Amino acid sequence: EPKRKAAFGSVGRRIPYRILHVINQDGESLGNMHRAEALKLMDQHNLKLVLLRENVEPPVYRLMTGQQIHEEQLKRAEKKKASMPGMYVKELSFSSAIAKNDLETKSKQIAQWIEKKYHVKVTIRQAK
Repeated sequence: EPKRKAAFGSVGRRIPYRILHVINQDGESLGNMHRAEALKLMDQHNLKLVLLRENVEPPVYRLMTGQQIHEEQLKRAEKKKASMPGMYVKELSFSSAIAKNDLETKSKQIAQWIEKKYHVKVTIRQAK
């Protein structure tokens, strides 16, 4: 089951299927082709073959650059994080005698947490 944890099932040269449906890096379909043809195409354009959908016949692979792979992994991680059950609560407490600069810093931190969709709990203690 380690493949399930990775963002992509396989990247590169290890392809267990003989016939593949290949999509180029711009998202256009190149049709079905033999594994050797797909590898030759991959080498010519200096790209990597990435498995997108395994459960269809033939499996769908896409030619991607390293940067495209990284961006796709980030998107999938963000989507997974957003779909996780439970909410994150960030708590911040400070005194009512807080200095102006400290208050500005903490308010910026709160704004960042809200952008990340965290729930923010602010506690203000009374200064003596």
